[in-house]
Amino acid sequence: MRILTACLCAVGLLGAERTPVVVELFTSEGCSSCPPADLLLTRLSEKQSIVGVEIIALSEHVDYWNRLGWRDPFSSAELTARQQRYAEVFGTDRVYTPQMVVDGRTEFVGSDAARADRVIADAARQPKAAVRLSLAQGRLQIRVAPLPRRGVSADVLLAITENSLESNVSRGENAGRRLRHIAVVRRLIQLAHVCVLAS
Repeated sequence: MRILTACLCAVGLLGAERTPVVVELFTSEGCSSCPPADLLLTRLSEKQSIVGVEIIALSEHVDYWNRLGWRDPFSSAELTARQQRYAEVFGTDRVYTPQMVVDGRTEFVGSDAARADRVIADAARQPKAAVRLSLAQGRLQIRVAPLPRRGVSADVLLAITENSLESNVSRGENAGRRLRHIAVVRRLIQLAHVCVLAS
């Protein structure tokens, strides 16, 4: 499984093109280590402070913490399954929170701000397939340019997210805390699968 990152060039105030990088955070309101990672994802998304990079943040709430005192209202089994598929790709049998995954290739503890900055900057320098979106007569068209390397494949995913979500946590490790989230994934839909055969 590899994320096909949309290379939509966002023009900043100075006219410079910015390279999109997908930053996924696997998190849970039931985990006391997650709020610092949630804050880091918010900072990365709102500040957009890495030069030349457009960060596409995705907050993915897993459900395996739900049995430990607090049911995260934004959690889903689908996102837990996605994290488990990543574990297979990364060659481990372990899933954990908070876990940050950048462009589907690199994972690390999701509250490590210094590492996040380094990995995101490096990801922006990697080859990416260009994705173009257009809207005509009420229909959304998605065009995917050739993948940058032969012999690879990728899923084209549509993430539906919601911002400004909050919870007053009354039980579990974060009892008594008010937690705020951005870019919470509500649905993740596979639109297509693309591949380039080896020559």
